[in-house]
Amino acid sequence: MFTGIIEEVGEVVVVEVRSTGGQLRVRCRRVLEDIQQGASIAVNGVCLTVVGYDANSFVADVSEETLRRSNLGQLRPGSRVNLERPLSPSGRLGGHIVQGHVDATGELVSLEPRPAGHWWMRVRFPRELAPYVVEKGSIAVDGISLTVAALEGDVFAVAIIPHTYQATNLRDRRPGDRLNLEADILAKYVESLLRRTHGEPGSGLTEEKLRALGY
Repeated sequence: MFTGIIEEVGEVVVVEVRSTGGQLRVRCRRVLEDIQQGASIAVNGVCLTVVGYDANSFVADVSEETLRRSNLGQLRPGSRVNLERPLSPSGRLGGHIVQGHVDATGELVSLEPRPAGHWWMRVRFPRELAPYVVEKGSIAVDGISLTVAALEGDVFAVAIIPHTYQATNLRDRRPGDRLNLEADILAKYVESLLRRTHGEPGSGLTEEKLRALGY
């Protein structure tokens, strides 16, 4: 489990993409501090398993499914990627619960500067994510925990604070770029429960009850 708080931005050194999957080597420093074979690292919000490492980088395999659902297949040597290690048992959940299981990719519509180093980012998302994208709700974009500030049709907007802009790879993003999206797992469970119980007489869970509980 991750939190969506990016620890560092790494640089892709080698990328191999095949029809059956691929492999990445990423140059970094901080996430190597306690690395070991088989450890998990989120790369642009995708949970990958470390299969090799040295003093300056780690290697991870990428499945065919991951290449299809995420933007990892578009990475090239020199690409900068957001990195995060899993949450430790004693750690703080500073963002929100992020599984590292990307649901789909969205398209960067715009990234506009605002006063005092702030930014306003708009992202077009696929229709299947619509039930989980709500104003003031959480969403992970390339592994970054963000809050939906506005929603219009199939485009959501998020406010980017100066620290987030400087500490992630958002500085490299341009309109049209493909972004990894992971919806809030709590929203997925609530939607699933509502769907299973909606219209069933005597059900213990209804939309009205969830609203009364603050959902």
